[in-house]
Amino acid sequence: MWNSRLWLRLFPRRKENLMSGVQSVQRAFQILEALAVSPAGVSDMSRRVRLPKSTVARLLATLEESAAVERTPDGAAYRIGPALRGLAASIDGSLGMVELVRPSLARLASLTRETAGFSVAEGFRVQYLAQVDSDRNIQVRDWTGELIPLHLVPSGLAIMAYWPADQIDEYVSRTLETTTSRSITDPDRLIARLTEIRDVGHAWGHGEFAEGINSVGAAVVDQEGTVLGAVHIHGPAYRFPVEGDAERVAHLVMDAANRLAAAEARLSL
Repeated sequence: MWNSRLWLRLFPRRKENLMSGVQSVQRAFQILEALAVSPAGVSDMSRRVRLPKSTVARLLATLEESAAVERTPDGAAYRIGPALRGLAASIDGSLGMVELVRPSLARLASLTRETAGFSVAEGFRVQYLAQVDSDRNIQVRDWTGELIPLHLVPSGLAIMAYWPADQIDEYVSRTLETTTSRSITDPDRLIARLTEIRDVGHAWGHGEFAEGINSVGAAVVDQEGTVLGAVHIHGPAYRFPVEGDAERVAHLVMDAANRLAAAEARLSL
């Protein structure tokens, strides 16, 4: 016989447990998304995801048990763990590339005292996946995770320079977005620029995406001609590049891109 009183007593409890479980999953995912941008300690993560420290600490401990996250070598912060990296690598090699590029970005940031980054193409946009900041007091904001039209930034232009002609034609047939007065939106000018970029191996941008920000980028291209992403350096226009230093900086970026392509090839063997 159906016991309605018993059901009414139990059902709210079951519903409450279910909702609590869903909330925990949502919060854990928030934390993983934040760690995908950069490592963080409990206090920093609490501020990022706007959750109590006790909740963040509990979820991080649970995620650490399953190797979804791990401690950084100094033990001061958490980062994406081997289990999640392996899962992501089986679907998309971008995360593996991020781990590979970080030492190179750190070296570029040290040599130029400006911010270095790595990005990949996502459709008709470029997504910044990693960034290493300079040691200066005034820095460019962190663009990690942002999606930006390819033609507006050097990293995107460097990637597009290796596209086949029909893919470039498809891109320029669209209405090209503009964000500053320097943004290039004329198809013929853009195509000519891509040809030049492929010839010289790098792309410079001067305030084309954001006023007062200059950048230089080079594509990471494997032995088969596949573009794996792009390395770039950017900084405030008033100091970057230093007068007479543009060629040296461009060669540093191209060298980093070539080294990364070679390193990726060795890992793929």
